[in-house]
Amino acid sequence: MIEIMSKSHIYKLKVFVEDIDFGRVFYSRYLQYIERARTELIREKFGHTLTQLMNEHDVMFVVRKCNIKYLKSAVFEDNLCVETAILKKTNVRLNLLQEVKRDGEVLVSAEVELAVVDRSGSIKKLSKDFFAKI
Repeated sequence: MIEIMSKSHIYKLKVFVEDIDFGRVFYSRYLQYIERARTELIREKFGHTLTQLMNEHDVMFVVRKCNIKYLKSAVFEDNLCVETAILKKTNVRLNLLQEVKRDGEVLVSAEVELAVVDRSGSIKKLSKDFFAKI
């Protein structure tokens, strides 16, 4: 069983024609969906855009690992949501569970590990202030 550390973040989206291939959402689109959801989660938690975090605080989050399971397909005009929950956090890593859902049913599940780095790509510790916001 996966233990969730905090309240989940919800990102809503709709499937457009550009997302589909042979009537179903193309597999790589789900990676884009969960990336958008993470971007919004980070913006909401820190109160800064990714650009602001990089330019003003020299902080970037990069995907270190992503384990994704495709369970069912979404189709054109489906209304989806990406639910993101924090599983574990340290001052240099963030582990997330991201699920793409349609009407509460999980279509895709991804466990994602983010590393905190500076502009040069070196590991960087989050400040106590930022760590507390996660």
